[in-house]
Amino acid sequence: MYNNEVNNFIPSQDNETELKLVNLKVLDLSWNLFNNSILSSLDRLSNLKSLSLYANKLEGSIDLTVISALSNLEELSIGCIDPQGPLLLRNLEFLDLFKTSLETNFFQKIGAMPYLKFLYLWSCEVNGSLLTQDFCELTNLQELVIINNNLKDKLPECFSNLTSLERLDLSNNQFFGHISALKSLTSLESLYLSSNQFSGNISTLKSLTSLESLDLSSNQFSGNIFALKSLTSLESLYLSSNQFSGNISALENLTSLQVLHLENNYIQIPSSLGPFFNLSKLKYIYANNNTIYAETNIHSSAPTLQLNEISLSSCHGDVGSFPQFLYHQRDLVFVDLSNFYFKGEQFPIWLLENNTKLHVLILTNSSLSGPLQLPLASHVGLSYLDISNNFFNGSIPIEIATQLPSLEQLNMSRNHFNGNIPSSFGDMSSLSSLDLSNNQLSGGIPEHLVMGCSSLIVLALSNNRLQGKIFSANFNLTNLRQLQLDGNNFSGRIPDFLSNSSFLSTLDVNNNQLYGRIPRWMGNMSFLVKIIMSNNHLEGTIPTEFCQLDLILLDLSVNNISGSLPCFSPSQIRQVHLSKNRLQGALTDALRNSSTLITLDVSDNFLTGSIPSWVGRLSNLGYLLLNNNFFEGPIPIELCNLSHLSLIDLSHNNLSGRIPRCLKITRHKGVSEDYFDFLANMFGDITQIPFSFNEPIKFTTKNVSYSYKGKILLYMSGIDLSYNNLAGEIPYEIGDSREIVVLSLSHNSLTGPIPPTFANLIQMETLDLSYNNLSGNIPPEFAGLHFLEYFNVSHNNLSGKTPERIGQLGTFDESSYLGNPFLCGTLVQKNCLPIKPPLTPKASTGNNENDGLIDMGVFYVSFNVSYIIVLLSITFVLYLNPYWRQAWFYHVEMGVNLWGYTLFSHG
Repeated sequence: MYNNEVNNFIPSQDNETELKLVNLKVLDLSWNLFNNSILSSLDRLSNLKSLSLYANKLEGSIDLTVISALSNLEELSIGCIDPQGPLLLRNLEFLDLFKTSLETNFFQKIGAMPYLKFLYLWSCEVNGSLLTQDFCELTNLQELVIINNNLKDKLPECFSNLTSLERLDLSNNQFFGHISALKSLTSLESLYLSSNQFSGNISTLKSLTSLESLDLSSNQFSGNIFALKSLTSLESLYLSSNQFSGNISALENLTSLQVLHLENNYIQIPSSLGPFFNLSKLKYIYANNNTIYAETNIHSSAPTLQLNEISLSSCHGDVGSFPQFLYHQRDLVFVDLSNFYFKGEQFPIWLLENNTKLHVLILTNSSLSGPLQLPLASHVGLSYLDISNNFFNGSIPIEIATQLPSLEQLNMSRNHFNGNIPSSFGDMSSLSSLDLSNNQLSGGIPEHLVMGCSSLIVLALSNNRLQGKIFSANFNLTNLRQLQLDGNNFSGRIPDFLSNSSFLSTLDVNNNQLYGRIPRWMGNMSFLVKIIMSNNHLEGTIPTEFCQLDLILLDLSVNNISGSLPCFSPSQIRQVHLSKNRLQGALTDALRNSSTLITLDVSDNFLTGSIPSWVGRLSNLGYLLLNNNFFEGPIPIELCNLSHLSLIDLSHNNLSGRIPRCLKITRHKGVSEDYFDFLANMFGDITQIPFSFNEPIKFTTKNVSYSYKGKILLYMSGIDLSYNNLAGEIPYEIGDSREIVVLSLSHNSLTGPIPPTFANLIQMETLDLSYNNLSGNIPPEFAGLHFLEYFNVSHNNLSGKTPERIGQLGTFDESSYLGNPFLCGTLVQKNCLPIKPPLTPKASTGNNENDGLIDMGVFYVSFNVSYIIVLLSITFVLYLNPYWRQAWFYHVEMGVNLWGYTLFSHG
């Protein structure tokens, strides 16, 4: 009854039928819909020897005493349960448990099973250690499979008791430590330890001479591989993603070897593959990311080795030219020699001519050059060709469709091809992906390509010199999913017949000369998730139909788009780039619930009103750019909730109030550099990464506006609140955001001291506090900011001595300190030494002598009369002349403010 949808049994009314079921020996109910009630129907099947309840709807606690009543049972398969009670099946030989909760004492609970030969535990939930002494008493085990159970344990020494084991699979757990307990398991034929944390050397394995299959991949093993020399029965060997080193000579006697994986180690591999010459059964070699070297001794004899697949991608070292053994290969189906340095070799047409069964050829970034030459005879087997990121030049051969008629994927990007795109591409009816981007191609898109390549899914022509209309009127690319035409000189409007590509998911036409309105039909493209149309001459409003799209990325920046922001589907939108347009009005609720949003850039528009508080609820927001608009009011305190915020630019607005003390900045944690590299390698280009970092973000640093994108964006973090009306003191808490690279608070009305906590910003490259009303000293601790490249505190009311010219502070001149009248030091050319008091005249010693030349009585009378006359004259003039009157009171006010500030700062 395997693989049906039965969910229950109907009790039999026929005693004869029930009697026959009593004698049933094999019952397979797997892949059905039975629930726990099925167990009560099994109690009469006393002669049952094999029972499978695998993949049903059993759930929760299961009383194993019901199954224990089946005393003759020899085979049991069950899954998705929480076993309760003892499992007393002494005759059991086969036990298969799937997604079952197991306690540490499970093997003690189930009692002795002296005949158990096959034990399989798949994706079980294990609390604690499972491999206890009770487990080691299963000495008749022939096959032990414990896969994907998240076990964290060492192999116990008693594991050596399981000498009958022929197959051991502990893959996808968290076992750690050495593997010396396996030394005595000499009957092993298959050993799989992949995806754990085992470490140390593998010398233990030299005694396991019966091994036919060995998988040690994705662990932390180290040392050489000499122990494998004695394993002459090995047919498949997986050593990838460890820390093995040394050479491969230990493998030269493994004459039964068929499959070899050495990827991601430190193994020394000769480019000739000389040690493998006599391994005639070896068909598959994968040795990516090791060290390869050119041998000085050239092998005179041809190898008996005839491979089907070989991958030596990203191997370090200088091999000079194509390995000579490749010239002797006749059965190759898959070849990956990407990321090599072949010193200007040309395209290896001989590889295609010698291997008529070749399906996949990858030569990415291999320093190949010259014109692309194709084999004279048509190669009908090749379906995948990648020669991207090389130095090929000249035109693309017009006969490419004739010579390589079966191509399904072709990548010729990042070369120096010029001339027109051959129209013969239209003869490749099987072509699903064509990438000619980043070359020097000119002309237009051939009509025959657009009509003939009806299977085309990906068309990438970015960054060439193509021109004219995007497509002609004839269009047959109805299966197109990705269209990348950015970085060309295409003109005209976005063609309406592109709507026939109903599966289109990515449309990238940025940096062209397109004009007109955004087509409304785009809002009806249900698969469209990426729209990139920046740097064109598009105009009009964003169609309201965009509300229907479930976008991931929208980039319409640097156009002439007007109107207000559209609505967005909040489910998966990650990036919105609308900078340098003519958008106006308030920042509406369009993105209120977009919790997946990472980038919001609406800078350089005409937006007004206040910054809405819901921005603080965009929990994944990393880049917020609202600069160069007309926003007003305070900075919302809710922005403090943005725990992933890397860049915030609110400059050139009319914001007022204080800077929130809780505002914090960090570098974007969503994508690490290693993961970014992994995605770039997997997709071949960062433009293909689902959450693109290829869209530029403009940010001012070092007093210059730069565009950041790609990996460099992961390193950027900063705050720019310059050119606003912010007041109050600078929060010292900003100094806790230690990853800040740029901090610009210039051209505001900030007061108080410079927070000494800024000395904690050890990654900071730009600090601009100019044109404020800051007071106090410049913290001397700033000398420890070793990465500081731009520093400006000019036009404030700072006092004291300018910092010592040590470290990075020694690179800044007087311009960084101008406009601070109370600063002193060599940088501002003002002496900081204390001023000596004026000399006091000696007191008079005579009573009758004339102590001076002035009669002090006459002086006092004349002074008072003159003072009154001057005061009346000024009053009279100010009364007659309103302009002078206004100027007089202005200067009086300035004098009072200066006097008051002087008392405050020196009191």
